[in-house]
Amino acid sequence: MCYGYGPSRRSLLAAGLGLGAAAFAAASPAAAASSPRHQGRDRVPPGQISIQLWTVRDDLAKDYDTTLAYLAEIGYPKVELALGYFGRTAQQLRTFLDGLGIRATSSHDGISADDAGLETKISNALTLGQSFMVVPYLNSDSEDQWKAWAERMNVEAAAARKAGLRYGYHNHAHEFTIDLGGGKTPWDVLTSELDPRLVHLEIDIYWAVTGGVGRGVADPVGFALDVIREAPQRVLQFHVKDRHLDGDMADLGTGTIDFRRIFDKHRVLEYIVENDTPDVTPRQTAEVGYRYLRKLRY
Repeated sequence: MCYGYGPSRRSLLAAGLGLGAAAFAAASPAAAASSPRHQGRDRVPPGQISIQLWTVRDDLAKDYDTTLAYLAEIGYPKVELALGYFGRTAQQLRTFLDGLGIRATSSHDGISADDAGLETKISNALTLGQSFMVVPYLNSDSEDQWKAWAERMNVEAAAARKAGLRYGYHNHAHEFTIDLGGGKTPWDVLTSELDPRLVHLEIDIYWAVTGGVGRGVADPVGFALDVIREAPQRVLQFHVKDRHLDGDMADLGTGTIDFRRIFDKHRVLEYIVENDTPDVTPRQTAEVGYRYLRKLRY
């Protein structure tokens, strides 16, 4: 997810463009899909497929109700909320989603300004029937700032846990590429400071791979797998977003990321379709993403 503040998507990608093209070109997921020897017996459980509403934000702005209705028609059983409730209260939104047969199981919410804001955030999540609350974006070149954010997230996560909710953090690429001094990165700070008993990770696969490209590693997908394996925190959610050879985002199955390799090594509770820049239309991105995850075998 990319929120229109902090560094732009283009600037975050700039350092990595072209660095990992050869590694990606060797094994396109689209090519792998056509080869029977790549077909496994496992698949993404249909009930664990979701979509981040940031993907369809342009359609939401035009007609929220119609957009959610077509997501239900495509087959999505759940969504991850973003951008607020579009004029509804949490209870009104819950009633609307229930009528469509969709659950809002997760949301992207910033760190609350105060305890009252945290209480409201938790109350709304419970009303909506969520299982997860996720902090979507933080950015600083100050180690002290990252430590302060981690401390506050631990406090919020403890309150969320008491209410029966899971509290997580969602990465971009800069957590892996910013040098805070002595080679230490924001990811190093977060994974050291966030309490693994309270905070889980929502790994955005595209951004983790892009972080690997930005660091000049030979195997960016392997870098993403190392991120997943080595973090003390549990990885419970994936943002499933593909990547073109030039580094731009891609609809699922049309890019270069070997999702089979990742899914085979690590299973999560939610596989969340996302593309910040839909290739044609938001609806087509949603359709292609759902169909890809339903058909994928690994």
